[in-house]
Amino acid sequence: MRTLRAVRESPLALRLLFINQFGVDIGFYLLIPFLASYLGHDLGLSAALVGLVLSVRNLSQQGLFVVGGSAADRFGARLVIIAGCALRTAAFALLAFGNCHALLLTASVLCGLAGALFYPAVRTHVAHESGDRAAEVFALLNVFSTSGSLVGLLLGGLLLLTDFRPWALAGAAVFTVLTVAQAVALPPRGASGARERVLGGWRECLGNRRFLCFCAATGSLFILENQLYVLLPEGARKVSGWSGSASVLLASGALATLLFQFRITRTLERRGGGARWVAAGIALMGLGFVPPLLICDATPPEEGTAVPGLLVMTGGSLLLYFGGMVAYPSVMELVPRFGRARLTGTYFGLFSLLSGATAALGNVVVGWAMDLGDRTRRPWLPWLACLFLGLASAAAVACLHRAHALPVRPAAAVRRAEDAGVPGPVRLPGQAPAPDDVPESPPR
Repeated sequence: MRTLRAVRESPLALRLLFINQFGVDIGFYLLIPFLASYLGHDLGLSAALVGLVLSVRNLSQQGLFVVGGSAADRFGARLVIIAGCALRTAAFALLAFGNCHALLLTASVLCGLAGALFYPAVRTHVAHESGDRAAEVFALLNVFSTSGSLVGLLLGGLLLLTDFRPWALAGAAVFTVLTVAQAVALPPRGASGARERVLGGWRECLGNRRFLCFCAATGSLFILENQLYVLLPEGARKVSGWSGSASVLLASGALATLLFQFRITRTLERRGGGARWVAAGIALMGLGFVPPLLICDATPPEEGTAVPGLLVMTGGSLLLYFGGMVAYPSVMELVPRFGRARLTGTYFGLFSLLSGATAALGNVVVGWAMDLGDRTRRPWLPWLACLFLGLASAAAVACLHRAHALPVRPAAAVRRAEDAGVPGPVRLPGQAPAPDDVPESPPR
């Protein structure tokens, strides 16, 4: 299989990051989706306290992504990756032993902070170490992430039949091993050279209008992706009458990602890759809501009609997965190209922060559309809203591409310069200068 061969041919450090991503997503989806049940039923916390614990975890992760990215720029991605894994070890151990409010809140904060450190640092390390193979490496990272989330959800089903604490301890043990392995195997590279002023780096990123427009244009990618856990499972349950139908959607998507992600990315790379495919991928994600839209107002399933309805929903979810396979690696490859290499982590962190905020707002909108559709007997409303979001986002990215507002690859820039008879790379209007053109920033 091409994917396995590509993994074997990757450097040891990248292979370790793939395994780490797999383990992180197993641990997350093994415990976090079932944490509310544990806190409410096993520990007897009130619904308000359960919501507080979960909200603190989510807020500490989403709100600190930019801090994790800046830390990767300032101290090197390797150190931040190791710190993120170690913090998640401590968080899972506290979840296993904590039975008071203070310990549980501390565990939630540590779990969120671990994610805020880990994800931007891993992307920074990949961007620095993979060179012109960045899109392919991000594709492999997506394969391991999707596979890990599926395995975690499946194992989490067993958790409901047993005690939460042994599983939390098992997760802590896995993260302990991964922390030690990374400390030994990750090369001491990934820092971006001279240390940047943190606030100065944030101002530079926030002042990059092309980057902010790109974040806004691609926001629907993450809104639609989240519907794999919100709208699509609910729709599949309604048309099939089976509460376990969501597992079919996730399993089929994970299998498709495993089989086709790397193949799709490599094919697109041979056809130019990069910015030209992002809009097409997001549009395909939006079109994934068309099959469910066509059957969402069907009558409740009768005997013999549940399977066809579930097949239609599975087809829609697969379109969503395939669109993500097209768009996601190219988006990740483009993010650091908006600015200097010394701010790669900051750009990834800010992108994750803005994407998470957009996804949260989008979930509110989709949830409101679901409620409104139920009240007004217009079940097509949320599906139509997601279709509109996908097509509007794709159109916005296409406009940015046509306006040459998206960064080009260095090789493409050199070819443009040669064709125009101009020595050296072409710099687009508003594009950040190359690292060699920028004076060193004094350490803070």
